[in-house]
Amino acid sequence: MTTMPVDPGTGAVDSVDFGPAIAALSAARSVTILCHVQPDADTIGSGLALTLVLHRRGIPVWVSFAEPAELPATMRTLPGVRHLVRPADVPAEVDLLVCVDCGSAGRLGVLADRLAGARTTLVLDHHRSNTRFGTINVIDAGAESTTSLIARLLDTWQEPIDAEVAHCLYAGLVTDTGSFRWVRPGTHQLAERLLATGIDGAEITRSLMDTHPFGWLPMLSRVLGSARLEPQAGGGTGLVYAIVRREDVDGMRSEEVESVVDIVRTTSEAGVAAVFKESRTIPDRWTVSLRSRDSAPGAQDGVDVATVATSLGGGGHRFAAGYTTNGTSESVVAALLAELG
Repeated sequence: MTTMPVDPGTGAVDSVDFGPAIAALSAARSVTILCHVQPDADTIGSGLALTLVLHRRGIPVWVSFAEPAELPATMRTLPGVRHLVRPADVPAEVDLLVCVDCGSAGRLGVLADRLAGARTTLVLDHHRSNTRFGTINVIDAGAESTTSLIARLLDTWQEPIDAEVAHCLYAGLVTDTGSFRWVRPGTHQLAERLLATGIDGAEITRSLMDTHPFGWLPMLSRVLGSARLEPQAGGGTGLVYAIVRREDVDGMRSEEVESVVDIVRTTSEAGVAAVFKESRTIPDRWTVSLRSRDSAPGAQDGVDVATVATSLGGGGHRFAAGYTTNGTSESVVAALLAELG
């Protein structure tokens, strides 16, 4: 008798069909797992958790990301990092290629060329804007993180979640929920289950989200000095933005740069926040992070920044999205203002 999968957070019957993904994973003789460029803890945690399980099953597995050259320091204590390989060492051909937390093939960077050499491609993601570029696509836009989706897949697959796997899953869960500020029914139950394996949730959170070098403070001073408020943007919703220029972040790690948006978005007078980050290597190239919020609890009136980002070549979630663009600082700001209306 076939049983329906159960969501490990809510205990309710899971509406996502994991069958094709599990069949592909079970049958694979070799697996490559790719995380997105400029990786966060959700994509790396998802990739490493799945890698640990496949390694435990005796399946040859490679896991990698295209850029930057090194894993951000905050994630180097995650179990399974020993399995990470350089992009050049990712096989050109593989039985199964799995993309985790990647909304589109473009998010794979130079490793997107490995798609052609895979017999089957599996996409596991929670971005609503996902382009479904895999042979098999398991997308749940309602999931709070891709690691929570991986937890449900492992349960359906009847693969145990031990402490090492739980550590990786918790890393993605705590970061993508903003230390559990953005949750859904069942999020805390899943966190409790992962913590019950014996992992140190407080230390995982501290190392991922609350640790910065001293140089972060003067960098913030410079960048926040560029902040501007456009109260009429978005039909009066308001936009606050800051510009991170390459000279501002000399010697800073990527995680310090990425943290800026979480400070800018706290501005009470704006419903949308943006941080424009200048490329350190490519002239006039910018990566833009967008955040939005409802005007009040339950108002459901926040700007859908995933739609905004998609129009500008990116994607994401309703309240958190991003894109990459080219131009001067003035022109890229103007393009966002025009899109917001």
